[in-house]
Amino acid sequence: MFTTADGITAALLGVLVALLGAIGWRSWQRSRISPEEKERRRRLMLLAAGKMSDANLLEVRDGLVVYSYAVRGVEYTASQDISGLKAFVPNDLAACGHVSVRYDPRNPANSIVVAEEWSGLRNY
Repeated sequence: MFTTADGITAALLGVLVALLGAIGWRSWQRSRISPEEKERRRRLMLLAAGKMSDANLLEVRDGLVVYSYAVRGVEYTASQDISGLKAFVPNDLAACGHVSVRYDPRNPANSIVVAEEWSGLRNY
């Protein structure tokens, strides 16, 4: 019952749908934010709106710092991967015992000790 014109129309419609799907997929992939960019934006938000507190540096290992701090009587232990921020980290990081931390007042567990424009790691 289908004519040749109907078959060609259906094939072209299928190709058009596939092309639009491929273009949409590619656009969606390009618009996604990379994990590195998400982390950079988190650090910038904490720099702009975060509060400061004192913290104790607990451990330094393989580009990871572990620290603890208290906010309104609640003790938090957190870590930050600083491997991408080597230029902002003192050479003798193990000598730092006390550090400054920036945290989100609405979510105090969200914190940092180093960012591109700020460092809570004290150089003694």
